[in-house]
Amino acid sequence: MPSALLPSGITIEFDVTGDAGAPPLLLIMGFTAQMIDWPEGFVQRLASFGRQVIRFDNRDCGLSTKLDGAMVDMGAIVAAMFANDAPAAAAIAPYTLSDMAADAVGLLDALGIESADIVGASLGGMVAQTIAIEHPTKVRTLISIMSSTGEIEFGMGTPQAMTALLTPGPTDRDGYIDASSRWKVWQSKRYASDENNRARATKSFDRSFYPQGASRQLAAVVASGSRADALRALQTPTLVIHGLDDQLITPSGGERTADLIPGAKLVLVDDMGHDLPEPLWDTIVGAIGDHVHATVMR
Repeated sequence: MPSALLPSGITIEFDVTGDAGAPPLLLIMGFTAQMIDWPEGFVQRLASFGRQVIRFDNRDCGLSTKLDGAMVDMGAIVAAMFANDAPAAAAIAPYTLSDMAADAVGLLDALGIESADIVGASLGGMVAQTIAIEHPTKVRTLISIMSSTGEIEFGMGTPQAMTALLTPGPTDRDGYIDASSRWKVWQSKRYASDENNRARATKSFDRSFYPQGASRQLAAVVASGSRADALRALQTPTLVIHGLDDQLITPSGGERTADLIPGAKLVLVDDMGHDLPEPLWDTIVGAIGDHVHATVMR
């Protein structure tokens, strides 16, 4: 797969699917998740409605730059946020969502792309929202999937889901694969599959196992705080998709996002959790396709 060295010194691993002359659509994956967590079949469906689909690994994940040795004082970051001192929190964190958004914009620049449809899932949705806020000319349309606004009152995960997410897992290959069963707590109640989770865990571990990045990505979310006021001012055509089974970022996160962004469309999906189940790909991709095509026709 190709990579791009950004002016910041960050190297971003990416791939491209579809016609190089088609309008670009950028996919941003979530917390500690590699670009391969956008399934190939899902990406092919997006490309099939006339888009050049770009996936990439966020910093501290996959094959992109890893900030080895950068320490996180989460207690100090949380204390600064509770004191309403966001600048102090941002200064303590190794990086923020703004830096991750700049990585995505830097990749588009490296590819010679002036603007794109931006699709983000979970933490990737937070990054996508930040791009729309801080780099609005780069965003044709915004699609925020299973994400939230940074307000702690909305989208809070259940205790069981948060424990499964934040409890350190095994670091050996077999143990990591076996532990993938705990992902089911936040996945579709109807479609979650131990077999699929084990296959995904195997692929992810063998490509790049890097648990050290988790604390830094989490710090970026916490230190970035609420985007509520900035989202109220957005003029970007926006689609918000959220699964009704989601226990990691509960549906109020998506509902609040759509409430804040002027003119945003909200699609709540039955049988979808904090995941992209294959039986729902046509529903999700169809909603994205309708949104980007409707925007072009305006």
